[in-house]
Amino acid sequence: MYDEADLAFQAGKKGEERAGQALESAGLHIIARNFRSKAGEIDIIAIDGETLVFVEVKAWTALGIENLSYSINPKKQRRIIETAKYFLSINRQYYGRAIRFDVVFVGKETVTHLASAFMERI
Repeated sequence: MYDEADLAFQAGKKGEERAGQALESAGLHIIARNFRSKAGEIDIIAIDGETLVFVEVKAWTALGIENLSYSINPKKQRRIIETAKYFLSINRQYYGRAIRFDVVFVGKETVTHLASAFMERI
Protein backbone atom coordinates (compact mmCIF):
# COMPACT_ATOMS: atom_id res chain seq x y z
CA MET A 1 0.00 0.00 0.00
CA TYR A 2 1.19 3.54 -0.70
CA ASP A 3 1.61 6.13 2.03
CA GLU A 4 1.08 9.88 1.56
CA ALA A 5 4.71 10.52 0.67
CA ASP A 6 4.62 7.86 -2.07
CA LEU A 7 1.42 9.29 -3.51
CA ALA A 8 2.85 12.82 -3.47
CA PHE A 9 6.03 11.59 -5.17
CA GLN A 10 4.01 9.81 -7.90
CA ALA A 11 1.83 12.89 -8.43
CA GLY A 12 4.95 15.04 -8.71
CA LYS A 13 6.51 12.73 -11.30
CA LYS A 14 3.32 12.68 -13.37
CA GLY A 15 3.13 16.46 -13.08
CA GLU A 16 6.72 16.85 -14.26
CA GLU A 17 5.99 14.60 -17.23
CA ARG A 18 2.93 16.66 -18.19
CA ALA A 19 4.92 19.87 -17.75
CA GLY A 20 7.71 18.54 -19.95
CA GLN A 21 5.25 17.61 -22.67
CA ALA A 22 3.69 21.08 -22.52
CA LEU A 23 7.08 22.78 -22.74
CA GLU A 24 8.14 20.64 -25.70
CA SER A 25 4.81 21.36 -27.42
CA ALA A 26 5.58 25.06 -26.96
CA GLY A 27 8.91 24.59 -28.74
CA LEU A 28 11.33 24.33 -25.82
CA HIS A 29 14.08 21.69 -25.95
CA ILE A 30 14.60 19.90 -22.63
CA ILE A 31 18.25 19.27 -21.82
CA ALA A 32 18.01 18.07 -18.19
CA ARG A 33 15.50 16.87 -15.61
CA ASN A 34 15.78 16.78 -11.83
CA PHE A 35 19.19 18.46 -11.73
CA ARG A 36 20.51 18.48 -8.15
CA SER A 37 23.15 20.39 -6.25
CA LYS A 38 23.84 20.94 -2.56
CA ALA A 39 21.59 24.00 -2.73
CA GLY A 40 18.56 22.26 -4.21
CA GLU A 41 16.95 20.84 -7.31
CA ILE A 42 15.69 22.16 -10.62
CA ASP A 43 12.88 20.10 -12.10
CA ILE A 44 13.49 20.89 -15.79
CA ILE A 45 16.21 22.75 -17.68
CA ALA A 46 15.36 23.68 -21.25
CA ILE A 47 16.41 25.86 -24.15
CA ASP A 48 13.96 28.35 -25.63
CA GLY A 49 15.60 29.88 -28.69
CA GLU A 50 18.82 31.38 -27.30
CA THR A 51 17.57 31.42 -23.70
CA LEU A 52 18.38 28.83 -21.04
CA VAL A 53 15.28 28.19 -18.94
CA PHE A 54 15.22 26.80 -15.40
CA VAL A 55 11.76 25.45 -14.61
CA GLU A 56 10.10 24.71 -11.29
CA VAL A 57 7.09 22.40 -11.63
CA LYS A 58 4.21 22.49 -9.17
CA ALA A 59 1.72 19.65 -9.50
CA TRP A 60 -1.16 20.38 -7.17
CA THR A 61 -4.65 19.08 -7.31
CA ALA A 62 -5.94 20.37 -3.97
CA LEU A 63 -4.59 23.93 -4.21
CA GLY A 64 -4.93 26.42 -7.03
CA ILE A 65 -2.42 28.47 -8.96
CA GLU A 66 -3.12 31.42 -6.66
CA ASN A 67 -1.28 29.54 -3.89
CA LEU A 68 2.03 29.28 -5.79
CA SER A 69 3.58 32.13 -3.82
CA TYR A 70 3.42 30.00 -0.67
CA SER A 71 5.44 27.26 -2.30
CA ILE A 72 7.84 29.32 -4.40
CA ASN A 73 8.80 31.81 -1.74
CA PRO A 74 12.03 33.86 -1.74
CA LYS A 75 13.94 31.06 0.03
CA LYS A 76 12.90 28.50 -2.63
CA GLN A 77 13.77 30.99 -5.38
CA ARG A 78 17.28 31.48 -3.92
CA ARG A 79 17.80 27.70 -3.84
CA ILE A 80 16.77 27.39 -7.49
CA ILE A 81 19.01 30.31 -8.48
CA GLU A 82 22.01 28.84 -6.62
CA THR A 83 21.41 25.48 -8.30
CA ALA A 84 21.21 27.23 -11.69
CA LYS A 85 24.57 28.88 -11.00
CA TYR A 86 26.06 25.50 -10.17
CA PHE A 87 24.62 24.03 -13.39
CA LEU A 88 26.25 26.84 -15.38
CA SER A 89 29.58 26.35 -13.60
CA ILE A 90 29.80 22.72 -14.76
CA ASN A 91 28.14 23.22 -18.16
CA ARG A 92 30.22 26.03 -19.61
CA GLN A 93 28.76 25.53 -23.10
CA TYR A 94 25.68 27.45 -21.90
CA TYR A 95 27.63 30.29 -20.33
CA GLY A 96 26.78 33.69 -21.76
CA ARG A 97 23.20 32.79 -22.72
CA ALA A 98 20.27 34.74 -21.39
CA ILE A 99 18.57 32.83 -18.59
CA ARG A 100 15.12 32.88 -17.10
CA PHE A 101 13.25 31.19 -14.30
CA ASP A 102 9.83 29.78 -15.15
CA VAL A 103 7.15 27.98 -13.19
CA VAL A 104 4.79 25.38 -14.65
CA PHE A 105 1.66 24.77 -12.64
CA VAL A 106 0.02 21.41 -13.30
CA GLY A 107 -3.56 21.25 -12.10
CA LYS A 108 -6.14 18.54 -12.44
CA GLU A 109 -7.03 19.48 -16.00
CA THR A 110 -4.70 22.31 -16.97
CA VAL A 111 -1.02 23.05 -17.41
CA THR A 112 -0.09 26.72 -17.01
CA HIS A 113 3.37 27.97 -18.01
CA LEU A 114 4.46 31.15 -16.24
CA ALA A 115 7.51 32.40 -18.16
CA SER A 116 9.88 34.68 -16.24
CA ALA A 117 8.04 33.89 -12.99
CA PHE A 118 10.91 35.25 -10.88
CA MET A 119 14.44 36.63 -11.23
CA GLU A 120 17.60 36.99 -9.23
CA ARG A 121 17.79 40.04 -7.03
CA ILE A 122 21.18 41.45 -6.09
